[in-house]
Amino acid sequence: QVQLVESGGGLVQPGGSLTLSCAASGRTLSSGAVGWFRQAPGKEREFVAALRWSAANTKYADFAKGRFTVSIDKAKNTGYLQMNNLKPEDTALYYCAAGNTIWGMIASADGYSIWGQGTQVTVSS
Repeated sequence: QVQLVESGGGLVQPGGSLTLSCAASGRTLSSGAVGWFRQAPGKEREFVAALRWSAANTKYADFAKGRFTVSIDKAKNTGYLQMNNLKPEDTALYYCAAGNTIWGMIASADGYSIWGQGTQVTVSS
């Protein structure tokens, strides 16, 4: 059984940066995709970014383009979400997810079968 553990969240000032990690344990992930989602209080969970473990394809939400970068380290079985120029509206609980996700479902939470517990990101001065 694969487990995902996120880390790297915290409090950062507007304009700052954070890198979230998503470590997979239980078995090596070599197919499918890793996705990042977030949920702010009182709002629906929304897609942030995703890429295939083959790293050949990436997809970003419009708000993430140009500011966020998704990557993986296959040797460490870990995915990353680098977030730059953070804004107060980026404040949310961030989740990583994994699964044998087809490309057409890569931006949908329904496309993933494994979820981490989430890591809080707070952007505030």
